[in-house]
Amino acid sequence: MKREGRVGVAIVGCGRIGQKRAAALGPARLIVCADILLDRAQTLAQRAPGAIATDDWGKALQYPDVDVVIVSATNNVLAEVTLAAAQAGKHVLVEKPAACNTQELKQVIEAARTSGVLVRVGFNHRYHPALRKAHEIFETEALGELMFVRGHYGHGGRPGYEKEWRADPKLSGGGELIDQGVHLIDLARWFLGDFSEVMGFARTYFWPMPVEDNAFLLLKTPRQQTAFLHVSCTEWKNLFSFEIYGRQAKLLVQGLGGSYGVERLTYYKMLPQMGPPETMIWEYPGDDNSWHLEIVEFLNDIQLNRTPAAGLSDACAALGIVEKIYEGSNYDYHT
Repeated sequence: MKREGRVGVAIVGCGRIGQKRAAALGPARLIVCADILLDRAQTLAQRAPGAIATDDWGKALQYPDVDVVIVSATNNVLAEVTLAAAQAGKHVLVEKPAACNTQELKQVIEAARTSGVLVRVGFNHRYHPALRKAHEIFETEALGELMFVRGHYGHGGRPGYEKEWRADPKLSGGGELIDQGVHLIDLARWFLGDFSEVMGFARTYFWPMPVEDNAFLLLKTPRQQTAFLHVSCTEWKNLFSFEIYGRQAKLLVQGLGGSYGVERLTYYKMLPQMGPPETMIWEYPGDDNSWHLEIVEFLNDIQLNRTPAAGLSDACAALGIVEKIYEGSNYDYHT
């Protein structure tokens, strides 16, 4: 945007997700990498000639060539960094869940409004090809009136998982629900809209950690359309399944690539005589390009001054549901 006509980007948090973001910048240019571990920031900066490495994320926001800040740090600092970036006049792509609670997000929302910057939340699952195709079919109204969705998302952990940052409520703000669960909640809202009734519970069954390893949700819209959701880190075999049920047809998304299996969309169309449905299948065996599609759309948002499709209001709605489940399950991660 400023130099060479390209948008300049700062990445705060240079771990696995920060590295994914750096690899998917597309037309943008990496200006500065910030991480509390300087060597990790330096390693990432080496990928982009001229990029600067620092262990002070505050300095990363001060570079005039930085137009966009990507925040991919631990959950406990997502809102803090996003707030500071917005106050500095930088657009932000912040990883889900964008904060540990809705109170933190309210400050960010006000700062973004005051500064006039755009904030996109990293709900990259919306950009997986099978889910994008499913939403395109949904928008044609080929499914008829939606009745309910059913989602199941989980992994099996790994040795020492209970010692990682996601198992520390001071860093994570919760367990599997605030981690993978917000993706399912966001997808359910993407198809059904806002939920007026929230039921469910979170539970620690296996991992010796103070956060939940499973959560079960039953969400209802004002029209009683329902989302049945289960997230788990006791799945043992990584699994993603998301079903959208209409009165005339059903969509089933399975897999996310990699260890979750080949991404696939199946369309089941009810026939007038009912019985076995007409079936169409799309498979997407290629690499995951959701990260690239997401940043490209955000750059277009900035150019057009367009509200991001997945923004702070979506993150706030998802976190509001998470908080209700935690409250009902006697998990208090914010005291």
